[in-house]
Amino acid sequence: MEPEGAARDGRLRRSPSPPEVADELRARIRSGALRPGQRMPTQAKLGHEFGVTRGAVRSALQILHVEGLLVDVSRGSPATVARHPGPGPFAAPPQPTMVSLAPRIEAAFAAPHVEIDAVCLTSVSLTFAMGEPLRQIHAGRLNPARIDVRVLLPSRDIDLAFPTPADASTGDGLHRRWLAQRNAQGQVLRHHLLALRSTHGIDVHVAFRSLPFTPPVKLYLLNGAEALFAYYTLTRRSEEVEHEPLEMYDAEGTRSMLFAFGTGVGLQDTTFVEQSHLWFNSLWETISSELVLSS
Repeated sequence: MEPEGAARDGRLRRSPSPPEVADELRARIRSGALRPGQRMPTQAKLGHEFGVTRGAVRSALQILHVEGLLVDVSRGSPATVARHPGPGPFAAPPQPTMVSLAPRIEAAFAAPHVEIDAVCLTSVSLTFAMGEPLRQIHAGRLNPARIDVRVLLPSRDIDLAFPTPADASTGDGLHRRWLAQRNAQGQVLRHHLLALRSTHGIDVHVAFRSLPFTPPVKLYLLNGAEALFAYYTLTRRSEEVEHEPLEMYDAEGTRSMLFAFGTGVGLQDTTFVEQSHLWFNSLWETISSELVLSS
């Protein structure tokens, strides 16, 4: 690829997109032009070569990082070609949400513009996964310019499909407990993200909207390039709620197996990511409503 400039016919060439830059760098790694263990050129040099901004370079490097071709992408110094290139997270077997979500969220924060959309039951897993990238920002190892987070959660006004008492005539306390957890987790997530405005000057936007149904799956969309998907699998169990034993149907969301899909991995993965974005946006823009995180 050539830097952006005047073409022979006098018209300006289009700057390559981050995926196109990633395609060229991937080809150099596969061909051996960039060898395992070799440091990549600096972001400034790559930006000059391809005629793109450093932000576009960082996004391209991030694509190769999630594919397992680069390491040390978010540590400030030039990235390194992996000595033993792995298949990346999209070829790896699914893992429990609490295991696999946090590193994917941290990797997403290496981009200059972080975009995270989520559909879930309480945002417990998402709030937990945000901990490490926030720590890296405060340590000066990550420095996104903008963060946009949108979260869809069930409305407080619906009869939840789960958690729900096995005996429908009991269990108002179960709904109250779920609601308190939903609101508390959302408030913590929003507070820690918005605090980055004053502490680091990052342009942060966090929005919540409520759904008129209980989502049977959880979905996380990262930077327009990844979709992480898990089923809520229900079990019947007994637990104490408001000091009373209660039989209930519920799902342990933190243990739900998370499947990863990425654009550029293949037609099926790319289509799944695209359709997941369309689905999320359709819910956000139509049947969802304002969500107030209060008791």
